[in-house]
Parts: sequence; structure tokens; C-alpha cells
Amino acid sequence: MADLRSYASVTAAYWAFTLTDGALRMLVLLHFHHLGFSPIDIAFLFLLYEFMGIVTNLFGGWIAARLGLKVTLYAGLATQIIALVLLSLTRPEWALVVSVAYVMGCQALSGVAKDLTKMSSKSAVKLVVKEGGDSLLFKWVALLTGSKNALKGIGFFLGGLLLAGLGFEIALWSMAGLLAVVLALALATLRGDIGKAKEKPKAKHLFSKSREINVLSLARLFLFGARDVWFVVGVPIFLTAVLGWSFTEVGGFMATWVIGYGIVQAGAPKFLRNAGSAGSGAMAARVWGFGLAALPALIALGLQAGLDPRWLILGGLGLFGAVFAINSAVHSFLILAYSDHDKVALNVGFYYMANAAGRLLGTLLSGLVYQAAGLQACLWVSALMVAVAAIGTLFLPTQEPAPQES
Repeated sequence: MADLRSYASVTAAYWAFTLTDGALRMLVLLHFHHLGFSPIDIAFLFLLYEFMGIVTNLFGGWIAARLGLKVTLYAGLATQIIALVLLSLTRPEWALVVSVAYVMGCQALSGVAKDLTKMSSKSAVKLVVKEGGDSLLFKWVALLTGSKNALKGIGFFLGGLLLAGLGFEIALWSMAGLLAVVLALALATLRGDIGKAKEKPKAKHLFSKSREINVLSLARLFLFGARDVWFVVGVPIFLTAVLGWSFTEVGGFMATWVIGYGIVQAGAPKFLRNAGSAGSGAMAARVWGFGLAALPALIALGLQAGLDPRWLILGGLGLFGAVFAINSAVHSFLILAYSDHDKVALNVGFYYMANAAGRLLGTLLSGLVYQAAGLQACLWVSALMVAVAAIGTLFLPTQEPAPQES
């Protein structure tokens, strides 16, 4: 067994980081929408955040395999503190192009920070669960990802609350102070070289040669693009601009959605008792993937038919979140099930590079599609992207995969 204390320290730091990351997302979205930024302008604020996630996951896994996971964790926390402080320096009187460029740069740093900490924590699960088989691994992965998403949801609510109560600048400084304390605690408690590969991986190992991991990564790209095409810009702005909700109400709804999503994700092994192996997990990914594809299409049809948008958004996207959570939990389990212990950081980094690419695509489309055709169009694009992700899972083997070659 790996060092449980080190794993607990990594996970606790990731939880604290996730809380501030969720709050930052809502702060930026609501603050700059209030300043008059268009949906496309707001989408651009998050583009470098997502793009840097692609780069960070690719090279972060390689760095972690060479230097250990605690190095990437420290770097992630420190980078987020810097990003928060720099973002607090923005001023409303700046020209639009200057504001967008500056905030994009700050968000790029935040994207690096987020994916360094996420990759560190997700990789640590595989190193801890060396005994107990894939069934136990599924439970640990689901618990970590579910609790993380619940905390991110609380962060969304916290972001709306801090913006309304403290203002943009003081809220950012408060979060930077919290992360500084977390970094100090991590420096004091982490020991050893958790996640460090026995043999130094070469640059050629950055890209996975496993068919299963490549296929799963492609499906992950479209799955998360399908979520963010409505989640990042479309729904929050629809709630404020069309339904007239306040900052706190929007933050509360987004928080409730993500918290519920996290709770379902944490309990996924109970819903999928027969998905405790790579083969059965692949079958579950197919079934739940095609089921998810129908939901945004049905919500879009409801809006077209003139049904009450409040109930469609609250109920329809609530159901979407539950089914999406099961899909995400199965995918997160499969990436670890397909990975050898000595390559886990490399493979998780590659996989979450695809995850970040999906978020980048979804973020860009969210602003473009919403501004061009509204929320209904965002939902149709989401349905199409989920369908592509589900088709991708048809190429995952239902037999247990052979060990990867070195």
C-alpha cells in the first residue's frame, strides 16, 4: 500500500483548491457579465484557462512521473495564489480588449494550477489502491471525484455570495489567503516521493500508445464538451438575462446542480454494482452514454414547445446532471483500470488533457452558440456531442485489457 497519509494530504489540498476554483469561476462570470461583457467575451475569458489545462495535463503527468506528485501539487497551489492576486488588480475602467486579454492571462495561470492539483490527486488513488481489485478502485475514484464536485458546487454558491457581500477584489484576496494556509499545511505534512516512477519516462511516452486509453480519452473530450456547451455561459446568462435571477440565485442553482452531481457520482458504485471491472465498466459507459444523449434533446424540445423554462431548466438539467455523473464516474474508473501503476501519472495526464480539450471546445461553443441562437441551440449541440461520446465507447473492449507495453 502507498502512504495513506500522503494521499490524504494531497486529497485535502485538492478539496480546498476545488472550493476556490468553483468560486472563482462564478466570480469571473457574474462580475464581468455585470460590467457589460457579451456571452462571447465571457467565453473568451475562459478559453486560455481550458487551453492551458490541455498543456498542463500532458506535461504535468510526465513531470509527476519524474519528480513525484507532491511537486506538482505544490506548484498548482502556488500558481493559483498568484493568479488570484493578479486577477484582483483588474479595473472596470480598462478598455474591453485590455480587460479581456489580462483576465485571459490570469485564467491561464488558474488553468495550469487546477490541472496540476487534479492530476496529482487522481493519480494518487491508483497508487493507494494496490490491493482490493478494480471494484475497490471504482469506489475510491467515485468517492474522490464525487466529493470534489460537491465542493466545486459549494464553491459556485460561495462565489455568488462573496461577490454580493464582499465585492470582486476582496473576495479574491480572501481565497488567496485560504490557499496560502493550505499550501503551508501541505508543505508540512507531505513526505516521500508518492507517484514517482521507478524509471524516468522519456518525452516519447507523453502520448499514450494504449488503444483503450486513446478511445476513452476521445469519448471524454466529447462528454465534457457536451456539458460545458450549456454550463459555462448559456445557462448562467439565461438565468440572469432572461429569467432575471440575482447573482446569489444563479450561484445557488449552479452550486446545487454540481453538489447533486457530486453526490450521485460518489454513489455511482452503488448504482452500478456490476461495473467493478474494466469490461463491465465499458458496457456501463455505453448504456449510460446513449441514455444521456436523449436528455438535452428532450429539454430543447420542451423549450420549443413553450413549456415553462424554469421547470425545464431545474428539472431537466437536474436529471442530466445525475446521468452525466454516472457517465463521468465510469470514465474516471476506466482510465485507472486501464493504467499500470508505474504509468498512472502519464496516462491520467493524457486522459485529462482530452478532458480539458473538451472543456475548451464546450466553452467556446457555449458563448458562440448562445449568442447566435440561444439556450435551445446549446442544448441541441450538447445532445450531438454526447451521442458522439457514446459512439466512442462502442470501441472499448468488453474483455479485460492486456497489460500495457513498456
